[in-house]
Amino acid sequence: MAGSAVAAGLLSVAAALSLGLAAVGGAAVTAQRAAGAADAAALAAADAASGAVPSADDPCALAARVAGASGATVSHCSLQGFVATVEVQAAYAGLAAVSRARAGPPEGQ
Repeated sequence: MAGSAVAAGLLSVAAALSLGLAAVGGAAVTAQRAAGAADAAALAAADAASGAVPSADDPCALAARVAGASGATVSHCSLQGFVATVEVQAAYAGLAAVSRARAGPPEGQ
């Protein structure tokens, strides 16, 4: 009987650890997805601002559309010349992963 209790306890601990690792893995995936969305959104905004990519949309509206395609939302977008700075949020289990990215021509050009 004691062996059954130990086995049940070990099984419970293993199940709890598995659930915890799954949650941490999901959060890590969401953070990477937010980082990718921020990079893509900043590049899209900078390209639209410089005229490299013709767009009828405002550069920040284009950034929001690109971030939305990745499942993220733009919380801040600013342009200084051709340099775009974008901050996006992506949700996972009620928590928000926030990522910022900046894109534009090389400094000095």
